[in-house]
Amino acid sequence: MGLRLLACLFHLPTAVIYGSLSLFVSILHNVFLLYYVDTFVSVYKIDKLSFWIGETVFLIWNSLNDPLFGWLSDRVFLSTQQPGAEISSPEVVLKRLRALSHNGPLFAISFLAFWVAWAHPGLQFLLCLCMYDSFLTMVDLHHNALLADLAVSAKDRTSLNFYCSLFSAIGSLSVFMSYAVWNKEDFFSFRIFCVLLALCSIIGFTLSTQLLRQRFQTDGKEKWDQESTLKELYIEKLSVPQEKRITLAEYLQQLSRHRNFLWFVCMNLVQVFHCHFNSNFFPLFLEHLLSDQISVSTGSFLLGVSYIAPHLNNLYFLSLCRRCGVYAVVRGLFFLKLALSVVMLLAGPDQVYLLCIFIASNRVFTEGTCKLLNLVVTDLVDEDLVLNRRKQAASALLFGMVALVTKPGQTFAPLIGTWLLCAYTGYDIFQRNPLSNVVSAQPKLESAVALEPTLRQGCFYLLVFVPITCALLQLLSWSQFSLHGKRLQMVKAQRQSLTQGRAPEVKTI
Repeated sequence: MGLRLLACLFHLPTAVIYGSLSLFVSILHNVFLLYYVDTFVSVYKIDKLSFWIGETVFLIWNSLNDPLFGWLSDRVFLSTQQPGAEISSPEVVLKRLRALSHNGPLFAISFLAFWVAWAHPGLQFLLCLCMYDSFLTMVDLHHNALLADLAVSAKDRTSLNFYCSLFSAIGSLSVFMSYAVWNKEDFFSFRIFCVLLALCSIIGFTLSTQLLRQRFQTDGKEKWDQESTLKELYIEKLSVPQEKRITLAEYLQQLSRHRNFLWFVCMNLVQVFHCHFNSNFFPLFLEHLLSDQISVSTGSFLLGVSYIAPHLNNLYFLSLCRRCGVYAVVRGLFFLKLALSVVMLLAGPDQVYLLCIFIASNRVFTEGTCKLLNLVVTDLVDEDLVLNRRKQAASALLFGMVALVTKPGQTFAPLIGTWLLCAYTGYDIFQRNPLSNVVSAQPKLESAVALEPTLRQGCFYLLVFVPITCALLQLLSWSQFSLHGKRLQMVKAQRQSLTQGRAPEVKTI
């Protein structure tokens, strides 16, 4: 029985095994996004100064580690242009898989460090955030890089993306179960749940990477030179002299003149902020807007839908992008976000069913937009190559620079959210005021009774005005983005002509 199971696993399509890696990331990362702020504020009682210091340091590290790890990982590929020093595509794939087999389990272990108090809350908050994000970045970096290493054609990459979205949707089921065991007063059940998730992730990373490594080690020599479903891009040795490489300062100067890149990162910074704002404050909205009007199972369903639906919607959005273009689909999602928020504002916080739909749909469409933006970055890579007449596309570096500018939105989300809530309602989540004891048997103090409706109204305004503001800012910046329509077609045509002009250098096997 066991041998038969191993045989079935070994014969799974490569796209399925590659996509399964998304499952082992999403089962942990969704729970992290939903509960890490609430855990340190409500359970570990972190003070405001330590929280802000931790988030500020995390902001800096979170922005820098993408380009830093990208350079450390791929510099060997960039520096092996001398004759006889080529690195073949199978070696690149195996290097990435070895990195995933090491960093995947370490990522799961760093996830566990959040849920047990082992140091001063401020110190633990800082160390856990930086350690977790480091391993998450390494996993994401190599997983995304494999997308380019395993496939060349759009059809093959779409297949890989399809399984990533499918397994990410399955991984989001962990949110359903987490809401059932989440209890600030009794943290034991939630800790056991997190340990089980981490064990599943460790086993999954180890098994999936081992299967892929065996496949490329055993089949690489025989199948890599033959036609297969995974295409290799082979760069022959050139007899022409090497061109002078640009420095980092020159590259940054070129980016500063790349108008569409600048408008895109402005829009994407707001998008990243809104995505993480929804994740961080989802429990707060459920607690103060819906907790006394919906059951625990309904709250669990809302959480699960808000995490699963974006991955399923991505499959539909991709089909829309093929027909209408990415620019039009993203712009339509911005208008939809604005319209839904205005309707919810006019309806008020007492429309329970409409509020449930809005809270879920707000996250669904926001996350769905995030998953389309990698397609825009690939268009920017094409334009960067054409504008600067590069010999090869600097795709990894451009992805890193996008992350450098936009990742601070992850840190701005909890900081600005807590500040806005405190400024409007006077409710400070870091203060242990009488409102936190309203569920106890003691009679409510007059200040707590007076604060409750104000806090509920404040949460509602935060829920609707943040997406309204984000949508307006994004529509403004997106209207200035010109890489669509005829211009995009022209850029694609020029890149194809450049590729054809280098036909002796590049061939697809």
